[in-house]
Amino acid sequence: MERPTGRTHGTPPPRLLPWPSPDGNPCYLVTDDNGSYLSRLADEWEAVQLATGTDVLGLARKVLDDPASPYTEVRFAGLRLAECLTDALRVGQSRGMRVPVPDAMDFEAGED
Repeated sequence: MERPTGRTHGTPPPRLLPWPSPDGNPCYLVTDDNGSYLSRLADEWEAVQLATGTDVLGLARKVLDDPASPYTEVRFAGLRLAECLTDALRVGQSRGMRVPVPDAMDFEAGED
């Protein structure tokens, strides 16, 4: 998907939502209202996903720092970390797609 430029006046690009469809495909929201119910729900969901990742990382470090941790605990920690990383990457991708790219004219005019 192509990133928007800073001066487009059309419809904003679709927003990648922080949850997949039932069959695992990406879900997108097309709206020009960032304050809509679904936009706010996605914002809240992203915040929960990132907070969960922080919590899981803290707990996983304890397991991974202990050389006596049982294999099953290490494996469980790794699986949860992979889930949280998947969520965090989706949040980053979604937010990155919504950051406007400045027009070439902005650079020529010396705008920041």
